[in-house]
Amino acid sequence: MNRTMQRRRFLKHAGAFAGATVLPAAAIAGTQANSAVALGLIGCGGRGLWIADIFTGKTNARIAAVHDLFDDRLDNAVRKFKVPDGKRFKGLGAYKDLMGAGIEGVLIESPPYCHPEQGLAAVEAGVNVFMAKPVAVDVPGCARVARGAALAKGKVSYFVDFQTRAHDLYKEAVKRVREGAIGQPVCGQIYYHAGRLGRQAVAGASAAENRVREWVYDKALSGDIIVEQNIHVLDVCNWILGARPLAAYGIGGRKARVDVGDCWDHFIVAYQYPNDVKIDFSSNQFAKGYGDLCARVYGSEGTIDTHYDGTVTITGDHAWQGGSTQGLYYSGALANARGFIESIESGKLVNNGEEAAQSTQTCVLGRTAAYRRKEMTWDEVEAANEALDLKLDL
Repeated sequence: MNRTMQRRRFLKHAGAFAGATVLPAAAIAGTQANSAVALGLIGCGGRGLWIADIFTGKTNARIAAVHDLFDDRLDNAVRKFKVPDGKRFKGLGAYKDLMGAGIEGVLIESPPYCHPEQGLAAVEAGVNVFMAKPVAVDVPGCARVARGAALAKGKVSYFVDFQTRAHDLYKEAVKRVREGAIGQPVCGQIYYHAGRLGRQAVAGASAAENRVREWVYDKALSGDIIVEQNIHVLDVCNWILGARPLAAYGIGGRKARVDVGDCWDHFIVAYQYPNDVKIDFSSNQFAKGYGDLCARVYGSEGTIDTHYDGTVTITGDHAWQGGSTQGLYYSGALANARGFIESIESGKLVNNGEEAAQSTQTCVLGRTAAYRRKEMTWDEVEAANEALDLKLDL
């Protein structure tokens, strides 16, 4: 039995004892509060607070410790979640102290560059991991995540928050593809077309501080848009095909959004998958008036067509009407949050870390091919083991 389950069983019996004994209301309330799963939060920006709010409001969890680089964000989190004194951790390496703060799980909502080390530190400390996508920004990071996920098996959960994989329509559609609903996959269209993201810079802050606050625009911190955002649809592509790509050729650039950061604003990549399946991928992060996240695969007998926050259908010889995925961003995160807490309470651990690392490396392959404007194989990119250099001085 792992350490988390031992604590869970103790609290369960303590709660039952409290319920059967005449105790002051405050004491009973304290027992109930203590039975909530204690979570640490790494990354107290907008999404970190949003996901933590889902955990505290919709699951049996509480935020017991927080970590960030900036006081204003820590202040917000401490106030919002009533974090106890001494459970506030600031600094690049202070997440290690958070792991020893009596938490059972950790929500990793920091820039993706930081995810591999933070996830590994959690596993080594016996803490369950709930991690935002993508899990890394480069091949060495993907390898570190795969290692952390492997070490976690049988000890703690290591779960990456892909909303699509939690949705019943996506799961049913992929199941039908496995059963032959589209015949043999032939080719596909995968795209992520979206508008600009909001600015997070603070007036008077240093360039280095604002670089971190606006990490989504920074290649090293985010992995560029093909890794940080486009993983949503490339992960679905891998899932549908049940494989990862063998090679890629790409182009792209920085033309429409040149006022912030160093990320490209568009990518076009051709992926080659096993069984001679070819995938046409494109993305942008500046579009006005149009946006869609689509993974569509054409087979010899039909087509699977999936849209994040749209519809999921199968057409052709074995048509399936499917339905709407409206509200997927929230509903998927909620389902994942509930599943994660259930895994801690029941001891039925969940682990999709190695799969998430493979999807992240799929994005890294496309990025590398586009940066170099040449065909790159999966094996070549993996062997090169190229790390992104952060060069950050705070």
